[in-house]
Amino acid sequence: MRSLPALDKGVMILDCWDVFRKVGHVLVLFALLAAIGGHWLLLQSVAWTTMLADNLRTSSLPQAVERTFDGRHPCAICKQIAKGKQAEKKSDLSVERNKFEFSYSRAVFVFSPPTHFWQARAFDAAATLLTHAPPVPPPRQLPG
Repeated sequence: MRSLPALDKGVMILDCWDVFRKVGHVLVLFALLAAIGGHWLLLQSVAWTTMLADNLRTSSLPQAVERTFDGRHPCAICKQIAKGKQAEKKSDLSVERNKFEFSYSRAVFVFSPPTHFWQARAFDAAATLLTHAPPVPPPRQLPG
């Protein structure tokens, strides 16, 4: 097996992390689409495409489009999608019925000072910086 130069190894490690990051982004995108019902949209698109293709075999384009999207002639896939959406809505409603109930209890605030404390002195930082007087007369050249 051929050994890679040190610079190539670093590039491979960076490429690996970029791939992991992109895969993570794609997984988050799929999770978001599933959470907002994107899977139903995808299935409905497949159903409409199939219906349009089937309707185009027997009629003209305007008639096929009208028959596909009028809602009066659903295909088997459309019926299954409708059942799935209804089942999903029923499960969402059952979760909403179980609401938390909290009884009101009055909050009491009691201020209690500490039993012992110490007082800190104020620190004068400017006074400690001036430990010696400036040179008289001022220097003609900067040191260094």
